[in-house]
Amino acid sequence: MKQIFIAVALLCYQLSSAQIDSLLIEQAEYTWLQTNKVGVDISEVTFVNWNAGGSNSISALLNVATALKYEDSYFKWKNSALLRYGINKQEAQKIRKTEDQLELISTLGFRKDTLTNWYFSGRFNFKTQLTNGFSYPDRTNEISKFMAPGYLFFGGGAEYGKNLEKFSFYFSPLTVKATFVLDEDLSNAGSFGVEPAVYDENGVLIEQGERVRTEMGILLTNALEVDIYDNISLINQLSLYTDYLNNLGNTDIDWEIVFNFTVNEYVKATLGSHVRYDDDIKILEPTEVEGEFEESGARVQWKQLLGVGVVIDF
Repeated sequence: MKQIFIAVALLCYQLSSAQIDSLLIEQAEYTWLQTNKVGVDISEVTFVNWNAGGSNSISALLNVATALKYEDSYFKWKNSALLRYGINKQEAQKIRKTEDQLELISTLGFRKDTLTNWYFSGRFNFKTQLTNGFSYPDRTNEISKFMAPGYLFFGGGAEYGKNLEKFSFYFSPLTVKATFVLDEDLSNAGSFGVEPAVYDENGVLIEQGERVRTEMGILLTNALEVDIYDNISLINQLSLYTDYLNNLGNTDIDWEIVFNFTVNEYVKATLGSHVRYDDDIKILEPTEVEGEFEESGARVQWKQLLGVGVVIDF
């Protein structure tokens, strides 16, 4: 009888230990991970009795990025926020803005089994700026503001990525794009593709300009992060969008390539190129009449960045 009791006790202990181990393994598969990164790039030029000439200047760029990720065997959910703000001060000039970006992204993916690298995916993306933008040296007429413009993308589709942190390919056949121009003057002017205000022959306002422009279309994105050398990495992000309702095939392009050079744990250098094209964003060109402009066609927008600074991960 005593031997039977001992055998039963050992069996119960083994079952309970197996159950605890199973729970620990199951818990380990369900993980939340938060990452934060803050970086400041500063560049400065000073001239003293420099016979070639030049003007003293100083520039600063702040980068703040945070991400919260959930992952298990079947679900992946990534939420991230990005803030970039840069200023430049040159001799005999006031401070000018060089960078202004606020972006929120949330992507949720589900796969039916652990063998496939394809995920049924939904994506939310919102971006705008924080402060007023000007066409320098003009500081009286704002050409952009907070939520003027603001862009929102929301849709669903399929995403491929064996390692989604390093490579992903996302295709959405149904994505809503909303363009917000919540400033009265900019919306009445028809900025960023919204319908402009309607005036009568005497210049009296009949109908306010459109504040929100909605589109429905196809979104295709690709993200790639690869280490070229031990201390050099490449980040490539490409987004293509075309509208079903207006000019199908006329594609909005957002393409950014960034090289990161790691000096040590805290000091890094960055070389980047950012290209944009949006057919809804027209260029205003000055006319022969001072202070009057006429609308021209859309143009390719390009920005180049080179910076050295301090980066802290936590």
